[in-house]
Amino acid sequence: MTSEPIARIASIFRYPVKGLSPEDMPAVALSPGKTLPADRRYAIENGPSGFDPKAPKYFPKIYFLMLMRNERLAGLQTHFDEATNIFTVRHNGRDAAHGNLETTEGRATIEEFFAREFTSDLKGPPKILAADNFSFSDVASKVVSIINLASVAAIESAAGQPVHPLRFRGNLYVDGWPAWHEFSLMGSTLAIGGVRLKVVKNIVRCAAVNVDPVTAERDLNLPKTMVQHFGHDECGVYAEVITGGAIAAGDRIEIADPKLQL
Repeated sequence: MTSEPIARIASIFRYPVKGLSPEDMPAVALSPGKTLPADRRYAIENGPSGFDPKAPKYFPKIYFLMLMRNERLAGLQTHFDEATNIFTVRHNGRDAAHGNLETTEGRATIEEFFAREFTSDLKGPPKILAADNFSFSDVASKVVSIINLASVAAIESAAGQPVHPLRFRGNLYVDGWPAWHEFSLMGSTLAIGGVRLKVVKNIVRCAAVNVDPVTAERDLNLPKTMVQHFGHDECGVYAEVITGGAIAAGDRIEIADPKLQL
């Protein structure tokens, strides 16, 4: 059996509103069967979707404003205060909208901003959506996304220009694994202190990763580059939280059930 490479959490991010700014989290408490707290807690409906907050279910991201089609979203700087539910949008260097996402008035303020500034992107009135214990993830199950920074570096080398890791909008960024090592961990259980995460699915990449998170420019075709150079368009894995607890940047990641490697 070969030894597992030493790996650590380089950084932790959540995305309170689907398609909008990541928020760096030095530490976070994970709960079994759940996403990071407030991760994709809200989405901005782009035209009527039929989403029912009393009986929430998974909808494809095409029903919401999202980076795959609406790259101008990356030009906004947003912040969500989980303690107060206050959401702030900065646009063109100034505060542009500010409201409590748990009140009708607060949501209306944010919706008015998107109706005004994203007219050409909209299929109908924008609407802030949310439901108790629900996440607007790209997959139906509640998962944590894990990105291997060495895999991002391999993609960057293939692309021939810088590739910001936040293009991949992961929750946990990992340093210390060789490129693509995450794919060999399918079905394994990761141990981060007392926390346990089971790797359940590779992440297939769409056109959202073509948008630079700093410039908001659609400047690359990374899925095509990945297929040409690596024979696949996947980067990162999804994992389910099996045993909860606190994790932090710098924590070591080990394999709780190492598999025999030939």
